[in-house]
Amino acid sequence: MGAVQTLTVAEDDAGQRLDRWLRRRFPHLAQGAIEKLCRTGQLRLDGARAKASDRVAAGQAVRVPPLPEAPPPGAAAAAAPRAEARAPAGSEADAAMMRAAVLWQDQHMIVLNKPAGLPSQGGSGQGGRHVDGLAHLLADGYKERPRLVHRLDKDTSGILLLARTERVARRLAAAFRARETRKLYWAAVAGVPDPRAGRIRYGLVKAGGRGAGGEGEKMRCVHPDAIETTEGAQAATTDYCVISALGRRVAWVALAPITGRTHQLRAHMAEIGHPIAGDGKYGGSGQENLGDGWGAQLGGEISRKLHLHARAITVAHPVTGEVMTFAAPLPPHMARTWQMLGWSEADAPADPFAEAPGSAGRGRRR
Repeated sequence: MGAVQTLTVAEDDAGQRLDRWLRRRFPHLAQGAIEKLCRTGQLRLDGARAKASDRVAAGQAVRVPPLPEAPPPGAAAAAAPRAEARAPAGSEADAAMMRAAVLWQDQHMIVLNKPAGLPSQGGSGQGGRHVDGLAHLLADGYKERPRLVHRLDKDTSGILLLARTERVARRLAAAFRARETRKLYWAAVAGVPDPRAGRIRYGLVKAGGRGAGGEGEKMRCVHPDAIETTEGAQAATTDYCVISALGRRVAWVALAPITGRTHQLRAHMAEIGHPIAGDGKYGGSGQENLGDGWGAQLGGEISRKLHLHARAITVAHPVTGEVMTFAAPLPPHMARTWQMLGWSEADAPADPFAEAPGSAGRGRRR
């Protein structure tokens, strides 16, 4: 059995059912066990009794009682053999990878450049090899294990914040919730959006998925006028701006999510006919792209790997209040694509939206 844990709900997790939120972190925990923990008052939200169907909010503290240990990796492998062997969580290779990912740190928080392909948190089949499960490797002698404040999709690389204490995690989560932080993503997308800067306001609703951890989940866009009448739909807003383009074939786009919904950037770009390159879930790896009619297949590695990178974040330091901006270099596969297409990171303005014609906020996209 483990020990009592107090976990903080990240901004990107807001609105999830408590049972599903818990299963993402402890995939071995059965639904019946979660409901029993709720009935007996062992599982609590901000100190209060909770139901499995309760929706969690960003910044909430979830008290998790001692849980049975997850089955050993060998048992999972026997049930579903893996295609390739993985190093155990916490190996020397994992420690080296995590240390190499650190962009900046102090006694309050850590800024990572998350590698593409590494999940932020656990899910079905992930075991302990994810940022949350490896965060203890960055404890550096501090009493508490660093904890995630927000998430990135498994195949999205870039800036990820960790808090060294629960107090700092609460402050950062509150800043995300109040939209006091600013995130900037870079992506390579099929075709060139027209207008070249705009705001996308489609709502998002779950389209159904597979797997207990929701790893097969896909989001469906909903017209802004239909959000209120569509069950489960949430408003979502994304600003975009074209930084450079190669003819009409592919564009380097800056993306600024105003809201933080699951798969928001990927679903929004696909909806306007310009899926992110390499995004098999939303059409960025297919031969057909009905938005422009010429196809999204760009060939080779470009079509096999997601080209979405959390480039930068601006946030007030949770203790000193100093406004800080952190930027992460491109992951190797995107750096190779940029070189092939003749793009250079140095050519991008620090704030593409400040220089966008007509400003992204006044674009015509809906």
